[in-house]
Amino acid sequence: MRKQYSLSSFSFFILFLHCTNTFAQSPAAAPAQAPAAVVAQPPAATPTQAAAPHGITNVTKILEKAGHFTIFIRLLRSTQEENHLFSALNDSSSGLTIFAPTDSAFSELKSGTLNTLSDGDKSELVKFHVVPTFLSTSQFQTVSNPLGTWAGTGSRLPLNVTSYPNSVNITTGLTNTSLSGTVYTDSQLAIYKIEKVLLPKDIFASNAPAPAPVQAPVREKPTKAVPAANVESPVAPVDISSSVTFMQNSVIGSVGIVLAAAMFAL
Repeated sequence: MRKQYSLSSFSFFILFLHCTNTFAQSPAAAPAQAPAAVVAQPPAATPTQAAAPHGITNVTKILEKAGHFTIFIRLLRSTQEENHLFSALNDSSSGLTIFAPTDSAFSELKSGTLNTLSDGDKSELVKFHVVPTFLSTSQFQTVSNPLGTWAGTGSRLPLNVTSYPNSVNITTGLTNTSLSGTVYTDSQLAIYKIEKVLLPKDIFASNAPAPAPVQAPVREKPTKAVPAANVESPVAPVDISSSVTFMQNSVIGSVGIVLAAAMFAL
């Protein structure tokens, strides 16, 4: 029995050595790799995102860069029309045309004119200088009068242009001026310089002094004839010398006849 137990122990020992040798010769297991990090991909750009919005033209920046438009810029900002222009250029496909008066143009107005205007009148004055469509200099030759402006249209807001070979004339009924240069132009916006403020009749016709009425000639009242004073006019002297001479001759003749008759009787 003891011999049999020894054989069994020896057999287990041999088996253990074999397993140890087998495990020693088997390749080492590859180290476990960490799961690859997943890089989040940005979502595909939509058509709106793919094309960055183009820069909106800033009218006041253009005027500031050009210079000599300080008063007009101040009016654009105080009336909030600067924001209106920005929105219109962003949303409108027809573009805009702006007639920009220079500082010297405003200096020709009567002193204090702008200060007498209400906020609504100032806004209308600015709008009267904006045409809601893009007009190149060549298009003034075919445009229809009167031009519509942001201020409106009608007999109280007339704006007429006349194109000549070398100039473009603008009239409002109260203002007569011409384009003196191009400040800025592209396919959507045109800004032209003018040397007089465009005065709409809707605001300034009522403020202008009324012309003196033409008076009809005064009809003179017929005057009564004044009776002439009874003044005797001097009588012209009458020459009676011939009559006296005749009478003298007659008397002498009569006396001569009487004497002759008396002598004959004797």
